Amino acid sequence: MREITTKTYLKWFRDMFFWRKFEDKCRSLYLKKKIRGFLHLYNGQEAVAAGITHAMDMSKDNIITAYRCHILPISMGVDPKKIMAELLGKRTGTSHGMGGSMHIFSKKYRFYGGHGIVGGQIPLGAGIAFADKYFNRNSVTITIMGDGAVRQGSLHETLNMAMIWKLPVVFICENNKYAMGTSVERSSNIPIHKIGLSYGMPSYSVDGMDPKKIAQATYVAIERARSGQGSSFLDIKTYRFRGHSMSDSESYRSKYEVLLYKKNDPILKLKNLILKNKWETIEKLNFIENEVKKDIESCVDFAEKSDYPSLNEMYNVVYSETNYPFL
Repeated sequence: MREITTKTYLKWFRDMFFWRKFEDKCRSLYLKKKIRGFLHLYNGQEAVAAGITHAMDMSKDNIITAYRCHILPISMGVDPKKIMAELLGKRTGTSHGMGGSMHIFSKKYRFYGGHGIVGGQIPLGAGIAFADKYFNRNSVTITIMGDGAVRQGSLHETLNMAMIWKLPVVFICENNKYAMGTSVERSSNIPIHKIGLSYGMPSYSVDGMDPKKIAQATYVAIERARSGQGSSFLDIKTYRFRGHSMSDSESYRSKYEVLLYKKNDPILKLKNLILKNKWETIEKLNFIENEVKKDIESCVDFAEKSDYPSLNEMYNVVYSETNYPFL
């Protein structure tokens, strides 16, 4: 794994602050009805993206995830301007404005979604890993799901096959405690990471508010997969500060609980750590925060000035056959 240095912590702070503000801006645009449909925000879970991508080989490893998917592709290198354009339904977006919030995708950066079907990405992630093994690409696929998705039967089928075939895949549960609104305690009689153990799969519980711990655990799992030893399962315990989606009334949890978890905010913890160790001054961190806010406005400006896709473009990106009979 790449060494975790002072520069790493400063990069994590800048990236995670950017991701937080990006999602805050998305929320604002949704309330203004500039973003339509569903919107699932990543606030509170930024350390997960920071830690996972630090452990990856960004030249060949893949990520596939569910529909809380704006931040992970940015962490992999996708231009946030294009993601903002996709959210606004513009032709300069990652899927020409026709995927929207739940279907961010980038073949170039090996980010394979963005999937609206709960748990639907789990077997697909194993499929990508199978292809990489078949073609000897020496790549590893990070397959991410929420704690609600581990209730899907396809998870168990996939874990079983992954272990039989020793696929180069790492299964990660972004365990933010509540799925859509039902707590893990009410839906599972065992800790989530123990699900992997039933298939003989190395499984670990990880602090999801600390990017260093996430990076270390993910790296071990990635190297195990890359060396041909097979899959691992990480139960990364994080917390979302916003609702499941913009339509979530959050009646299943108290405001006190949210405030309690916000005291463990991964961005605030990073900032305090940097200042405590005198790796940077408060003035410099304030400067970074102001620069991030300007960058976010640039993303919005790019998206709003972009055109909507034409009707013909909708057909062009769906059908590869130019003389498709039903057109």
